[in-house]
Amino acid sequence: MFSMDLQILAIPAFILGVVLLWKGSDMLVDGVSKTAAQLGISTLIISVLFVGFGTSSPEFAISVGAAVEKHSAISLGNIIGSCVANLLLVLGISSLIRPIKVQGGIIKREMPILLAATTILIVFSALSLLDRYHLIGGILFLIFFLLFVLFFVHCAKKERDNNHKIETGKTARNIFFIMLGIILVIGGAWLLIESATTLAALLKISPFVIALSMVAIGTSLPELVVSVVAAFKGKADIAIGNVLGSNVFNILLILGFAALFIPLGAIGSMDNLLILLAVTLIMAPICYSKHTISRIEGLILLVLYSIYIWYIFAGQEIILNML
Repeated sequence: MFSMDLQILAIPAFILGVVLLWKGSDMLVDGVSKTAAQLGISTLIISVLFVGFGTSSPEFAISVGAAVEKHSAISLGNIIGSCVANLLLVLGISSLIRPIKVQGGIIKREMPILLAATTILIVFSALSLLDRYHLIGGILFLIFFLLFVLFFVHCAKKERDNNHKIETGKTARNIFFIMLGIILVIGGAWLLIESATTLAALLKISPFVIALSMVAIGTSLPELVVSVVAAFKGKADIAIGNVLGSNVFNILLILGFAALFIPLGAIGSMDNLLILLAVTLIMAPICYSKHTISRIEGLILLVLYSIYIWYIFAGQEIILNML
C-alpha cells in the first residue's frame, strides 16, 4: 500500500495501470491466437491454461501473500470476489461488446470442471478442510489442480495437428509478446490494486469487504481487459476460456497454496461461497442456451453483479438486522 507521502500518486497510478492493462492485453490476445494457429492447437486450450494462469497471477500474489502475512480475510475474500467478478462483470461487459459464442468444448469440458471445482470448495469449507484441517485441504486442492493441468496437456496433444508446419521464428516472437503482455497486465493490475486499496483504507472499510470488492475487481482487471479485447476482436474462445480457466486456477491453485499457511475462515464466509456456487450454476444454462452469451444475458449478469456489490456493502447487514 502507498505510504502517506505517496497517496497523492494514487490517481495517476490508477491511470497508468489502465494503460498498461490495455496495451498488455492487446499483445496477449494477438500472441495467443497467432501461436495457437502456428502450433495447430486450439486457442481455447491455450487460453484456459496459459492465459488463465497469467491473468490469475495478481490473485496469486495477493491471496498467497496475505496468507503468509496471516490475513485470511483478504486471502479468501479476494478469491471469492474475483471469481464472482470474472463470471458476472467480465463476461457481462465482454458480451455487451460482442455476443460470445460458446464452443462445444466449453460445454462438455471447461464448464463441468469449473462446476466441480466450485462444488469441492463448498464441500471442503463445510468439512473444515480450509479451516481446522486446512493443511489437508490445501494439499488436496493442489492435487486436483495437478490433475486439471495434466488433463488439459493431454487435450492439447490430442487436438494438435501433427501435420501442421510450425514457423519457429514467428512462434518464438509471438511467445515473447505473450510474456511481455502478461508482464504489462500484471504490472498494470498491481498499480490499480495499490491505488484502490490506498484510497479504500482512507475510507475505513473492513478488509474482507475491501477484498470482496475493490481488491477483487482490481485482480480481475487482467481477465476483464483480456476478455474485452478478445471479444472486440471476435476471439470468443479466448474471452470465455480465460475466465473459466482463471476461476479454476483461483480455486484449486491459489486457495490450495494459501491453505497451506493458515486457516482461511471459509466456514464463516459460507454465504459468499454459496453466492459463488449460485453464480456458477447460473452460467451453465446461459452457456447451453443457443451456445451464445447474448447482450441481453450480459446485461443480466451486470445487474446481478450490481446486486452482489450492494449485498456485501449494505444488504448483508440489512438482512441480518431483519432476522
